[in-house]
Amino acid sequence: MINILGKIPRDVTLACSGGQDSMAVLDFLMNGKRNVTVAHFNHGTNHGRDANKFISSLCADRNIDLVSETLVGKKPAGDSWEDWWRNKRYEFFRRLNAPIITAHHLNDVAEWWLFTSFRGSPRLMPHRNRNVIRPFLTTPSSELTSWCERKGVDHVIDPGNTNFKFSRSRIRHNILPEVLKVNPGFLTVLRKKIDKEFNKNNG
Repeated sequence: MINILGKIPRDVTLACSGGQDSMAVLDFLMNGKRNVTVAHFNHGTNHGRDANKFISSLCADRNIDLVSETLVGKKPAGDSWEDWWRNKRYEFFRRLNAPIITAHHLNDVAEWWLFTSFRGSPRLMPHRNRNVIRPFLTTPSSELTSWCERKGVDHVIDPGNTNFKFSRSRIRHNILPEVLKVNPGFLTVLRKKIDKEFNKNNG
């Protein structure tokens, strides 16, 4: 079941990469009769160009408003590709000056908690970061996968998701599965923490 933290307005802008998670959320929102604008950030990679074509075609076919931007510039020395892409993507979201919904889910929460733990400061992924809102943080990724399979939702696959030069890929495919063997209830623990934090801040 897809869980929602808080309320999602009828008029909403969704950060959509064209991947399975954001396409499941787009279909979920459209089925909920919401007026959706898609915000797409093209990272300028080969996959980014393919995803941009996919999103542009889909929005044109379904008469969905689209705002997009393509990354330009050179990555600063010392920055990882992941950090640079993330920072530029969020700069784009800030410039839109509107509430932006993302498809971040419970497995993303787990990966972020592990990633920040390895840097010495474990953190929960916040429900809100300025104008970026994450209503699906308590929904497991398996529910979004199931939604796409049951509804026949088309999406594109990012090869970076299985490229182990990226920390998130190593955590997702190697580390998180081992953590779940040690503690099968790890995702439930994080879900309860997210619920508690949300209720504390929105009670």
